Amino acid sequence: METEAQAVVAKRPSTSRFRRVCVFCGSSPGKKASYQLAATQLGHELVQRNIDLVYGGGSVGLMGLVSQAVHDGGRHVLGVIPRTLMPREITGEPVGEVRAVSGMHQRKAEMSRQADAFIALPGGYGTLEELLEVITWAQLGIHDKPVGLLNVDGYYNSLLSFVDKAVDEGFIAPAARHIIISAHTAHELLSKLEDYVPMHEGAAAKLSWGVEQLGHPPKVDIAR
Repeated sequence: METEAQAVVAKRPSTSRFRRVCVFCGSSPGKKASYQLAATQLGHELVQRNIDLVYGGGSVGLMGLVSQAVHDGGRHVLGVIPRTLMPREITGEPVGEVRAVSGMHQRKAEMSRQADAFIALPGGYGTLEELLEVITWAQLGIHDKPVGLLNVDGYYNSLLSFVDKAVDEGFIAPAARHIIISAHTAHELLSKLEDYVPMHEGAAAKLSWGVEQLGHPPKVDIAR
């Protein structure tokens, strides 16, 4: 049965160009309370903007916090998770809709297909792998969707410094550096993502790449 809070959210007009945002984040809560607070605040910001969530499907760590906040706010939550990871990553009752897939590549392709933008909270190897793949897809012209880093307490400073070094050394084009958007708060980051305009420099053909890599023709325009 619909709660009063969900009814209020459903009636509120959309305030975002995005219908659904994909969040990459750790299945660990991290050592700092600020990481956990940022995950909850991001969930609340998505609710405020009437944005649904797609994420990696775990109900523990930062994954659990952001998904629970979005679900409690009355927005739809879609968790995409490989069947082999379900026993380890999902504990207790799954949050929202859980879509089981065959493997990690299908997981990333499905999350990308469902999302209009991407945000990375603090996380480890898995978060970085997902983040860097969608950045690479944007560089190749597979999608035009904005990619954001929620840089809580400077967590991603060293990564951003590495990217800047790669630009200086000629391994990343300045236009490709423009792909990565960072901010310290969820409100600031989502506002920047709303204003993102892609820059192309010799990108591959969007239709053929989208079909081959993601299994579907990509969305050229994001609804406003």
